[in-house]
Amino acid sequence: MISRLWIAAALLCSPVCGGGELRFVLHHEPKTLNPLAAAEDAAETIRYLTGGVLIRLNRLTQELEPELAQSWKVSGDNKAITFQLRAGLVFSDGTQFTPVDVAFTVSQMLDPALHSPVADTFTVAGVAPKVSVDGPQTVTLTFGAPVAGKERLFDQLAILSARSPLKERASLGPFVLDSYKPGVELLLKRNPHYWKRDVAGKQLPYLDTIRIPIQANREIELNRFRAGELDLMNNIDPESYDRLAKAMPGVVHDSGPSTDVEFLWFNLAPSSPVPQYKKDWFQSAAFRHGISAAINREDLCRVVYRGHARPALGPFSLANKFWFNAKLTSQTFDPARGLKLLESAGFQKKGDVLVDRAGHPVEFSVITNTGNKARERMAALIQQDLQAIGIKLNIVTLDVPSLLERLTKSSDYEACLFGLTNVAADPNELMNVLLSSGRQHAWNPSQKTPATAWEAEMDSLLRAQASAGSRAKRKELFDRVQELMRREEPYLFLVNRNSLSAISPKVQGARPAAFYPQTFWNIERLSVK
Repeated sequence: MISRLWIAAALLCSPVCGGGELRFVLHHEPKTLNPLAAAEDAAETIRYLTGGVLIRLNRLTQELEPELAQSWKVSGDNKAITFQLRAGLVFSDGTQFTPVDVAFTVSQMLDPALHSPVADTFTVAGVAPKVSVDGPQTVTLTFGAPVAGKERLFDQLAILSARSPLKERASLGPFVLDSYKPGVELLLKRNPHYWKRDVAGKQLPYLDTIRIPIQANREIELNRFRAGELDLMNNIDPESYDRLAKAMPGVVHDSGPSTDVEFLWFNLAPSSPVPQYKKDWFQSAAFRHGISAAINREDLCRVVYRGHARPALGPFSLANKFWFNAKLTSQTFDPARGLKLLESAGFQKKGDVLVDRAGHPVEFSVITNTGNKARERMAALIQQDLQAIGIKLNIVTLDVPSLLERLTKSSDYEACLFGLTNVAADPNELMNVLLSSGRQHAWNPSQKTPATAWEAEMDSLLRAQASAGSRAKRKELFDRVQELMRREEPYLFLVNRNSLSAISPKVQGARPAAFYPQTFWNIERLSVK
């Protein structure tokens, strides 16, 4: 039924669709324009719009579809994957696409100097994959150990040209970067050599250009949308959603729980400038459990998200139909229990103040990003919750580049309230976040050896599921990973917000999905009247 509807829509659209400019905002500057280094949502957006991939995850069906590779085959021992590439494809500047480009891309992605966030997902048992060019359209990647579900890794790997003088600016995706005015906007134009055509034979994409202003202020974004100056609002906040639903009910879409998750974590990095006595707090599972029990997640969903969210249980939400662990139950708001857990770790209340064994008042700061009203409000509610058990929480808001600098370079922070824009549909795509050696293992990144016994156990389970022979066995092992994360709480998972979006009636072909990028995952088939 889905394929018939898709074909019918394409047939209906192709004679008239074409041209037009799509407009939506980024809330901060992309930290990089190198698609292999994209690690935050602004850079991810540009990568998705411009990067060509071997295999694409359909965000609506959650099934894999062939892209630059017309077919692929996994070896019997589950260690290798061989791609048969489409013939005759060229990059946006006319440079021919060959298997050499795939080999070059993998070598660039694995270069330690690049710090690619996807490199960890391709490294198995500490061994990087080997690439062999087996023919004019054939390339094979051989991993250091069996890896199940490896096909899904390639949805996030944009292929670069080994020969183009434009380097990473040469695109195999539907759009190319035409201009970039830092702090102002990016302009993308259609790739004149894009390989896809619709069923009527019309070359995709339909759009001529995509104009992307950089605008941190979401109120301005909302006003521009209402004035018709913007065509899409992706991941809009609940207040804006409700206001639009009242004023323009036909433009809003609530696609249910998104794959994104909001969480809080403590800095456990030994090299951080955090005072040692606070490091001792943060290292204590009882401390983390006590804080977690004192946070009212239902209030966060009700007050901050106006009911357009639900308490988060782990790294995957209900939107991920297969990998979500349905055995996990919501964290119960119980400040009395939270206080008892803290007391079991040597903390005690003196009047209205909680102190540790040495008499230090329990006070710490949490950083989050400026301009994100939902996170700022969550921080304020958590501040109130913790004050009720004698803890002083200081809230520090930073622009995204400054926040990322503290998280990835200086490690100068105590706790962070942030979120994962989860493009992953498979646990193997989260290896860089969950493995102790991962660069995005937020609470203590890039560990040479696991700092704790439970992280070693989690590493073992993650690697075991990655090489398990059956999907059912992988599911069993990853369920245990999620249960271990609940037991230790390195992340205090808070909420899964709903996927809320607004789409102008002028936009044709949009089919909002729960998976990122919700409104424009099928960008090559969108058009503007």
